[in-house]
Amino acid sequence: MTAPAEAERRPTARRHFVRYTSVGVVATAVHYAVLVLCVEVFRWPPFIGSGVGAVVGAQIAYAGNRWFTFAHRGAIGASWPRFQITALFGALLGMAVVAFGVWLGLHYLLAQIAATLASLLLTFAINRAWTFR
Repeated sequence: MTAPAEAERRPTARRHFVRYTSVGVVATAVHYAVLVLCVEVFRWPPFIGSGVGAVVGAQIAYAGNRWFTFAHRGAIGASWPRFQITALFGALLGMAVVAFGVWLGLHYLLAQIAATLASLLLTFAINRAWTFR
């Protein structure tokens, strides 16, 4: 295969981002469901529910991003810890944004939306550059 033809088959940053976002929609839906369960049923503080939801959602995101987004074939033992570290950064950022938003008087779900957007670009950049290399 020629170099140009091979280059055309390689996923671009745009394609990676679209796939990353698609996987993220599913993982985020689970994250939000866990958040609502923690806050509404268990009566936990929203920032704690946000963190727990992030941990659960991260496991779904890892699987989807490994196989669908980045088609990573490397050892899980290398990529899984890196993904978890990256997810931890995203979760801590999200927890801080939720706590701050609630402190400002926002509903916790509105604060979580802001947190999700804040961590999206950060975690995408880290996962693309480091986790699935």
